[in-house]
Amino acid sequence: MIAPDMPSPPLSTDLERLLVSTKFAPPRIGSRYIMRTHLLSALGRDRRRRLTLVTGSAGFGKTILLAQWRQELMAAGAQVAWLSLHADEKLLPNFRTHLIAALGRLGMALSDELLFAADDRSHADDMVAAINNNIADTRGDLYLILDDYHHVEDPRAHQLVQKLLDEGPGNLHLVIASRALPPLSVARLRALEEVAEIECGELPFDRAETREFLEQNVTSVKLDSEEVGLIHDHTNGWPASLQLVSIMLKNRPEGRSSLPDLARQSSDLQNYLWEDVVGDLPAEVTAFMESLSIARRFNASLAEAITGRGDAAALIDRIEEENLLIMRAESDARAAWFRFHPLFNEFLSARLARRGASEVAECHRRASRWFAKRRFVVEAVRHATLAGDIDEAVDIIEQAVPGSWKLSYLGPLLHLVDNLSLDAIATHPRILYLGSLTLSMTGASTRANAWLNRLGECAVANAPAFAFRIALIKASMALQQDDSTRCLDHLEPFEPSDAGTAFERYVYLMARVACLAGAGRLDDALRLHDLNPIPPEDADDDLAMRATGSRTFALLVAGHIREAEPVSDFNYARAVAIHGRASTCANLSAATRSVICYERNRIDDARELLAKRQNNRQTSAPQMMIWATLCRVRLDHLQESAEAALALLERQKGYFRSLGLDRGTAYLGAEQVRILLADGQFQTAQAIAAQLDTMATAAAASRASFAAEIPIVIGLAHARLDMARDDNEAALRGAEAMREAAAASGRKQLEITAALIAVLALEKSGRRADALAHLAATVALGGRLGFVRTFLDEGPVLLMLLRELAALAAPGATPPSHAAELVRQASVGSASGGAAEGPATTTDTLLTGREVEIVELVAAGMSNKRIALTLGISVETVKWNLKNIFTKLGVSSRYDAMVWARRQGLID
Repeated sequence: MIAPDMPSPPLSTDLERLLVSTKFAPPRIGSRYIMRTHLLSALGRDRRRRLTLVTGSAGFGKTILLAQWRQELMAAGAQVAWLSLHADEKLLPNFRTHLIAALGRLGMALSDELLFAADDRSHADDMVAAINNNIADTRGDLYLILDDYHHVEDPRAHQLVQKLLDEGPGNLHLVIASRALPPLSVARLRALEEVAEIECGELPFDRAETREFLEQNVTSVKLDSEEVGLIHDHTNGWPASLQLVSIMLKNRPEGRSSLPDLARQSSDLQNYLWEDVVGDLPAEVTAFMESLSIARRFNASLAEAITGRGDAAALIDRIEEENLLIMRAESDARAAWFRFHPLFNEFLSARLARRGASEVAECHRRASRWFAKRRFVVEAVRHATLAGDIDEAVDIIEQAVPGSWKLSYLGPLLHLVDNLSLDAIATHPRILYLGSLTLSMTGASTRANAWLNRLGECAVANAPAFAFRIALIKASMALQQDDSTRCLDHLEPFEPSDAGTAFERYVYLMARVACLAGAGRLDDALRLHDLNPIPPEDADDDLAMRATGSRTFALLVAGHIREAEPVSDFNYARAVAIHGRASTCANLSAATRSVICYERNRIDDARELLAKRQNNRQTSAPQMMIWATLCRVRLDHLQESAEAALALLERQKGYFRSLGLDRGTAYLGAEQVRILLADGQFQTAQAIAAQLDTMATAAAASRASFAAEIPIVIGLAHARLDMARDDNEAALRGAEAMREAAAASGRKQLEITAALIAVLALEKSGRRADALAHLAATVALGGRLGFVRTFLDEGPVLLMLLRELAALAAPGATPPSHAAELVRQASVGSASGGAAEGPATTTDTLLTGREVEIVELVAAGMSNKRIALTLGISVETVKWNLKNIFTKLGVSSRYDAMVWARRQGLID
């Protein structure tokens, strides 16, 4: 044992030469690494704490983050030592040797004799005493970064680090990066607020960081926002997998056409997961995870059922503690649910498949039984189908009919239908009926007809009650084909009371309300809705919620935005609270709510609603797909670029053409014309408008109510072209004709858009007084209905006219005119990238309620991730709001925004 007061000779030069120098240097940070600004800000705030812990799975950027922080600390004048640990340092002797060498780089002259100190408890006492003596007079902060600490296994090594934390000098700060929480006792330090932590959930890139990473690392391929979003969703922002995706895209640019398969097919990713994630795990743990890969989510009870292991809960705890790419999926009062990272789950599934099809099927079979016993019909049917137990899947479906049938069952039933032959279920008329209805409601009209024909061969189909069901299937097919007139023809001979089940009644109500609204019969649609309220016992049923939401749908078709807004907000909140954000019910509610939020200039809400909801643009009813696409396009144009918006329009227009959806094609073509003209691309806009003309002719002869919109939309595109070629009289005549047609069809948004084009044509003709008179009438109508962005999206000339109109109003009028409100909204929206005005820089710019909330949480010291969790929004939305706040206030940092808000009295 070394006496504390003995002089400590420095570590010998000979011994120093034996150590690998690269272990004491962090990796070089190249220009293509993403600066983790929000995480560095969080580390910087807590830089004086005794211990900083960064824990996360392999490849989540712990080392790069600390290397970036090291640079910031050194730039601030702190002394920083770095030690990269490997499996060679798992035992005390090697760990202690390298630790002493690292401390030497902080100016501590520790004796070689410490290397040979006794291995009992005294070794830690001696070393900490020597460290305290060495830096007793040292001023300034010293930082020791221990990277990859999970390699250390020796309890005596952990004891040494613990001693250093408990009794080491106050200016020595330990920074530990590890895949798992190290076995250190930090409760006392936490109580004293001496521990700073960055956890695994905070390490993935958000969508903006993913975009920046891909832009810097894939320079040969220009990815649009849709492709970036697809990559981000598939990788969940996992930096290591993004690096591999970028390498693959550079080597195989044509691979962008199958982005979801890129990482799955990568041998590099497979090797990485094997070597860095599971290679050192016990075989039983790996096998356990492989078996669970069949489930989209699992808890301890389900895991035990699938694997037959009584210690399933303990194994899940271990997997979570070691951050093995597992995350909490959802929780209820009884059990926590988990899921694996999507790419890791695919890796595990591939390994499970090597055991043979029979073992995979048995895992699915066990899962199906577990879910069926607990009446989780969706999962039970899915696993029974994947196990090849078609009869079992059919039984589960039939047992759920009719009373408990739900909207969420359509997905697994559709999957089951894909695995059934019509001959196999000829004796199951209920399955034939539900299959026909499911296919008709999901747009598979050809297959729906085949199933319907086979259903007609069943004796039961001739029963009087089946007439309603046959009509419901045919009406659903017509609605998916955007033929609202034919849909009404099938439904109007019946009443809601003819439905045999609640499910059928709600499908009937949704379809008929939608078609009445499409026919311009808004009063009839609302009357039908109001005369058929949802019984209290069905209030939480997902399809009943959608039937309630049909009122919002009808109001939105007619353009009654202000009336639809509170109803939409309430319905969406209930859908998320009861069924979850990813539920079909919430997704459909989000489609209408996103359109309303965008129109009301609630840009961050609209972005949040559309995030990770691509299905709303591809598998919903035609009107939902049109709304979701146009909303996303407007957001892309507002926040990104014309190029990004046009790329999405071209892709989605091709998809609508493949479906034969003329109305959707017309809307997207007209939107292309609008954006191209604003971008100065007249010839391209003219060519697109010419392509649309044949649809206008065909639609004019159609009985379909929704189709009446097609000639109006195309006519407005031509009016814009006329104005662009300076034929303002033709533009005015065209716009006025389309305004009258829109008014006759009960389409207020198209009516207002046509009126605004007429206003711009008048202004361009030099008829300012007429333009202002027309604008005043249009603003009055728009104000009553709640329109905002329809005005603002027409650009700076219209905004100039709105300012002039607002100035004509009585000063200090209460309430202010809608023209004044639109001018104010232009200022609010400008920070979101609107075309209306430049950035707001004066301190009288108002922050939105959400922005004030975010500044309050910034002042509380929260990271972007914690703010997102607190407010129930995405990290990307937090960052977007912060960008807006900085732009509005003319500041460049979170601190400056916080100071400004305090001076204005907005926060404490």
